[in-house]
Amino acid sequence: GFHLSGTVTEPATATEPEMTYKVAISFDRCKITSVTCGCGNKDIFYCAHVVALSLYRIRKPDQVKLRLPISETLFQMNRDQLQKFVQYLITAHHTEVLPTAQKLADEILSSNSEINQVHGAPDPTAGASIDDENCWHLDEEQVREQVKLFLSQGGYYGSGKQLNSMFAKVREMLRMRDSNGARMLTLITEQFMADPRLSLWRQQGTGITEKCRQLWDELGALWVCVVLNPHCKLEEKSCWLRQLRKWGEMDVCPLEDGNYGNELPNITNALTQSSGHSQDSLARPRRTVFTRAIEGCDLHWQDSHLQRIISSDFYVSPSYQREGESLLFNSQGQPLWLEHVPTACARVDALRSHGYPREALRLTVAIINTLRLQQQRQLEIYKHQKKELLQRGATTITNLEGWVGHPLNPIGCLFLTLTEACRLEEENCLEISDAGDSKPPVYQHVPVTTGSQDNGESYLSLALEVALMGMGQQRVMPEGLYAQDKVCRNEEQIIARLQDLELDPVLVQTLRKQCILLLEGGPFSGLGEVIHRESVPMHTFAKYLFSALLPHDADLAYKLALRAMRLPVLETTAPSGDVTHPHHLVSVVPSRYPRWFTLGHLESQQCELASTMLTAAKGDMLRLRTVLEAIQKNIHSSSLIFKLAQDAFKIATPADSNSDTTLLNVALELGLQVMRMTLSTLNWRRREMVRWLVTCATEVGVRALVSILQSWYSLFTPTEATSIVAAPVMSHNTILRLSLDYPQREELASCARTLALQCAMKDPQNCALSALTLCEKDHIAFETAYQIVIDAASTGMTYTQLFTIARYMEHRGYPLRAFKLASLAMTHLNLAYNQDTHPAINDVLWACALSHSLGKNELAAIIPLVVKSVHCATVLSDILRRCTMTAPGLAGIPGRRNSGKLMSTDKAPLRQLLDATISAYINTTHSRLTHISPRHYGEFIEFLSKARETFLLAQDGHIQFAQFIDNLKQIYKGKKKLMLLVRERFG
Repeated sequence: GFHLSGTVTEPATATEPEMTYKVAISFDRCKITSVTCGCGNKDIFYCAHVVALSLYRIRKPDQVKLRLPISETLFQMNRDQLQKFVQYLITAHHTEVLPTAQKLADEILSSNSEINQVHGAPDPTAGASIDDENCWHLDEEQVREQVKLFLSQGGYYGSGKQLNSMFAKVREMLRMRDSNGARMLTLITEQFMADPRLSLWRQQGTGITEKCRQLWDELGALWVCVVLNPHCKLEEKSCWLRQLRKWGEMDVCPLEDGNYGNELPNITNALTQSSGHSQDSLARPRRTVFTRAIEGCDLHWQDSHLQRIISSDFYVSPSYQREGESLLFNSQGQPLWLEHVPTACARVDALRSHGYPREALRLTVAIINTLRLQQQRQLEIYKHQKKELLQRGATTITNLEGWVGHPLNPIGCLFLTLTEACRLEEENCLEISDAGDSKPPVYQHVPVTTGSQDNGESYLSLALEVALMGMGQQRVMPEGLYAQDKVCRNEEQIIARLQDLELDPVLVQTLRKQCILLLEGGPFSGLGEVIHRESVPMHTFAKYLFSALLPHDADLAYKLALRAMRLPVLETTAPSGDVTHPHHLVSVVPSRYPRWFTLGHLESQQCELASTMLTAAKGDMLRLRTVLEAIQKNIHSSSLIFKLAQDAFKIATPADSNSDTTLLNVALELGLQVMRMTLSTLNWRRREMVRWLVTCATEVGVRALVSILQSWYSLFTPTEATSIVAAPVMSHNTILRLSLDYPQREELASCARTLALQCAMKDPQNCALSALTLCEKDHIAFETAYQIVIDAASTGMTYTQLFTIARYMEHRGYPLRAFKLASLAMTHLNLAYNQDTHPAINDVLWACALSHSLGKNELAAIIPLVVKSVHCATVLSDILRRCTMTAPGLAGIPGRRNSGKLMSTDKAPLRQLLDATISAYINTTHSRLTHISPRHYGEFIEFLSKARETFLLAQDGHIQFAQFIDNLKQIYKGKKKLMLLVRERFG
């Protein structure tokens, strides 16, 4: 009958012994309807043993004995034979069968049992009745389990790939017209809807993860395909519609634009006078991933014009009807299909997916002829409005629904349908290399047969044409991160496919023709002269067009790429709606950007386009100039212009050949623009940018260096100019690198000195030292710089800056100037009694040592300043000790006599210092005693011992110290333990 059974042997391997499995297969009208196998493998696909048995039956039908269904055989047996048959059957399988046999026997012998109410008995080997449903066996439980498992892995461990291959399986089933396709898709969808993450994402208001979103998109697209099956039954369709509505109404159902309604409505929509291209987000009906499929259920295939288009290659209008307008045919008599473009393309996808490739091609050609006609009409409309639109410089005309990034992927669908018809199937095209990347497809021209048009067109040139039309469509940037991201992704996918096409003369002709149409298309083309402010930018597309056109028509390539460089959404003000009605001005927020989440990516694409043009224009001064102007006009981000400058520099200075001066100058000019843009704004890469500019200018030559030194104030801060710019320019390396002669070196040095003095005047605090260093070799300049420092010392400079310059002066052999600056620094300083570890202490000690080495007069001049600024006893005693160790004036200033005698602490100027030190010790002691803890007692006693050493330097020091100690005992007699320690040490 209809039941195939057999045993399959799996040969032994190195690790496994030989295994034998029992396999049973039921079939009906050439389909396998159920399978069982002893291996117990669970999978959505048949196990190898089931496949082996099926293939054996297909390939060797004569080896498999064909028997009647078992009921027929039993019918031929008499009473004894039947008794024998049953007993033998029970004996062969008594352990498994006996309980069932006893139960059945009891039921048959009971007159009112259920089994006796039914006439006859079932036969698993008999075929189904003609009215029964018949479909391939699909293990539904397994499908559910696998999808659930892959979803639980959240896109990791290749689960996304696995789910995509399940979707591919559904597509394959649809193409084979296997009714399980829709059944399997239903099972997959049920598991997707039961994904616990959906309610979590919804509660948190976060979007679904990127990988998951793409899977949901594919799910939605597959349902559109299923419901558009041109040969499905009405009851099937209404059953799907019920399911889709049920899923769509669940609150966890993902929305078509990828948001969970948590995104603020785009502010431009809230303005009533805005271009009116989208109503307020709140007012819009909720669109889920299934909405398109639900809408697709309303579409039918009964239209007679549509039926004629898809069923014949030779459907044309009679020639006498070709005058005047017609909605059904173009002027050549070829049929048109005037449906909403994405919907029409969804029909093409459905035809393709359900195994009707010829019909899909015919409908595609009708759609393309319709798009061409539309393009011509739009050109004519634009010619009438051109003058007014160009005067206004803006347009409110735009497509609210872009074809690229559209949920139904209309352009991708037409492109695939056409290119599939042109694929050269190689012998071994199924063999994929180890790395898993298949070879790019190879295409050939297949002439278009539809509409008997004999104009040498091929499906391949149509594919290119429709891709260019779709990508060049002027359209508004959709709302929300996901939809915007999808636009970029879809664009990249189409371009990747376009790059697989080898551009032969036929395709180049198509490319040129379409590019010219796009340039002339006015507001209907994204590359037209006037576009809507919120138009999707064309940079990525233009980069492809530029590279493709360049070898064949450079002028057109540049014209197109330069036109595409704009990014109107970043221009400073929003455009007015209509000049004749001033109240249309969007004056509420003149320079608001709409919420363009992908702006960073779009700007980097703009930069890529510019870089591609710069590379191509190397050596061509005129073209480079034009590209440079486009960059300066359209790119608003300093870091991107800097990147372009670096790119140009790299291309202009190849390691293995001479530099290209034209491109080097462009790099320099871009670098200068970056300097001007970032001069007053904070940019974390600023230092790197300045250094790079010096490198670039050095490469260009001495004139460029002179120029940046002379116009430093518009490019650099004074600090940058003196430290990062002038210093490297004056370095030995630069002189060697440019092999400068003496006059050139002098010119550079003179510019650097002028810069140094200007910077020192403008910002003496930060530039004085660099200025002095830069002016060292020129006496007049050096004197001027020194004077600037002196003038600024009293007002704008800190003691640290002054001490640093003072030390530099001493190091350069100007000790008296160093002394003067150190004295000025002292006036800015103030050290309290407890600041005995202050970083300025070293400077103070150095300043006193310098004064002491110069002589008594200088020491006498600095001591009053020290006494006034330093109140820290230990520092003062250290200075005092150092001054009494050697005689002053050892620096040996010419024309000065030096007595060589040590100085006395009894006489000026040291007397003043000694008094100040003693009084600092007394004040510090009282300050410390106000809040001293027992653990600091020991340290305090040591401090008093140091104080005694200083007291003893005075003539009556011992008396003063004794009085001081008595005083302490009197005032602090409450601190008994401490005073005991004081008595022990000092009596």
